[in-house]
Amino acid sequence: MKFLAKLPANPQTLPRGTMGLLPFFGETLGFLKPHSSNSLGTFLQDRCLRYGRVFKSHLFGSPAIVSCDLELNMFILQNEEKLFQAYYPKAMHGILGNYSLLVVSGDLHKKLRNTIVSFISLSKSQPKFLWCVEKLLISMIKSWNDRTEVAFFKEAKTLTLSFMVKSLLNIEPGEPLASKILEDFETYMKGFVSLPILIPGTSYYKAVKARERLSSIVTEIIKERVLKKQVGLGDDEDDFLDLILTKENLSDEEKLSIVLDILLGGYETTATLMALVVYFIGHAPHVFDILKEEHESIRQSKKDGEPLNWEDYKKMEFTYHVTCEAMRCGNVVKFVHRKALQDVKFKDIVIPSGWKVLPIFTGVHVDQSLHDKPHEFNPWRWTDKEMRKKVTPFGGGPRLCPGADLAKVVIGFSLHHIVLNYRWKTKADDFPLAYPYVEFQRGLILEIEPASS
Repeated sequence: MKFLAKLPANPQTLPRGTMGLLPFFGETLGFLKPHSSNSLGTFLQDRCLRYGRVFKSHLFGSPAIVSCDLELNMFILQNEEKLFQAYYPKAMHGILGNYSLLVVSGDLHKKLRNTIVSFISLSKSQPKFLWCVEKLLISMIKSWNDRTEVAFFKEAKTLTLSFMVKSLLNIEPGEPLASKILEDFETYMKGFVSLPILIPGTSYYKAVKARERLSSIVTEIIKERVLKKQVGLGDDEDDFLDLILTKENLSDEEKLSIVLDILLGGYETTATLMALVVYFIGHAPHVFDILKEEHESIRQSKKDGEPLNWEDYKKMEFTYHVTCEAMRCGNVVKFVHRKALQDVKFKDIVIPSGWKVLPIFTGVHVDQSLHDKPHEFNPWRWTDKEMRKKVTPFGGGPRLCPGADLAKVVIGFSLHHIVLNYRWKTKADDFPLAYPYVEFQRGLILEIEPASS
């Protein structure tokens, strides 16, 4: 088989493991088999028991080292561009494009990431952005009046994309174009872990076409914005798209990719985390009660109808712990793709040059040697400041997710309005599944009732 030729001359330096029997795919299909997102899944659990927390395999068309070990994972993340490099399957480039932050490396990655970080820094505490978020949240909460059930994951996705397109592209949530963007992003996401078969009708083909449509929409918006600025018809108050357009060191393709990256990250990651937070709270009434007390205290310090601000967010200490614990338990990001740039020695193993390396974040998050009762949702564990060193929900090193802080602000504001207005229960058969991206069996259907009852 093809991968046998890539085995190192001294296999004794490799961790134990198996390479699978399928040509090219190796063990990929077993690795990607859906499972509860707060567990390792049978593939990883079986191999960790047999071979240890670091093992070899053949995944995504390459021989690979798989790590569920915190120390090795941190070593990989901290040595980005030195010993390791982002190495996503070529098929993903067809969906993401060649300038996505996920797939680019080196100086180009730094340049694009710095632009995105500037958006996060500009937005997360800005009254205009915070009010936009809260206004949409209030509208969502009001739409639940006289309802006993809501499909929360869908609501969360609509909400997060609405404030992203408003803040980034100045598109109102009620416009048909906003609905079109949401529909294309749904299709876009489903193609991420599909088989890379570019034939009409396949999930991969549909995702590539959805990306093309999204690119066309954003390109037209950019052209229109540039034209308005040239003839003096632009808005007096610049938004983030205006900020991007002033960056003369960015090509048109790079500007387009930055917009799509921010939309994707702000929409998918934030909505998934919001759904996970709500799911775990629904199974922990004692957490709900403490959370409600915190937000009642914040609300009592404000006048009727007065909007939340940055200072209010900083008071949401228990909310922050709840969010962090939902990230640890729910695993929005299960793993990342890396490649060894040279032979890398780590303790008693050698990772061969050119091999794929997969740091499994879930493996660390449910490691009972690091976390007491790791499958238990326990926000109080985050009162220990050492917890931050034992988890990697948003990656780490130079590729630490630039939107993490923005997502936490949105979650904090969301919980403020949700817990002050409603209590909820989830369906017994509705739980988060790793595909490896997170989905819910039934879309996270909530049975709701007014919090006062």
